Amino acid sequence: MVTLKINGKAHTADVPPDMPLLWVLRDVVGLTGTKFGCGAALCGACTVHLDGQPVRSCVMPVAAVAGKNITTIEAIGNTPSGRKIQQAWLDLEVVQCGYCQSGQIMSAAALLASHPHPTDADIDAGMAGNICRCGTYSRIRAAIKHAAGG
Repeated sequence: MVTLKINGKAHTADVPPDMPLLWVLRDVVGLTGTKFGCGAALCGACTVHLDGQPVRSCVMPVAAVAGKNITTIEAIGNTPSGRKIQQAWLDLEVVQCGYCQSGQIMSAAALLASHPHPTDADIDAGMAGNICRCGTYSRIRAAIKHAAGG
């Protein structure tokens, strides 16, 4: 039995300690905005925030996150950087198919929270490992800059 603080609320789950956080979020708690992509922490579709830092939930054992603050795409708009990023995504019509976008937004929100005015190098580093099969990288970069006010 593990208790997790997800989006500001406590959730108790009777799951094995090595179960990936992704499956607890999706299958136990019912928060399906976080997506399964590769299952090996290579694509970024499963990105969530753990105490404000982006992590890949597909390889994060649930036992490692007990007692930490978990934020998913469902609540990122409640944070200042998340709100700015989500609005920029809408303003610049970033999404094409949309599958990777929750992970992209989570990484971009963490980037903006730590670097309010990111350089191109900051964006490259902050978004590394987030794969978009549709190739919306230039729109993602533009949206991050837009959210940063530049």
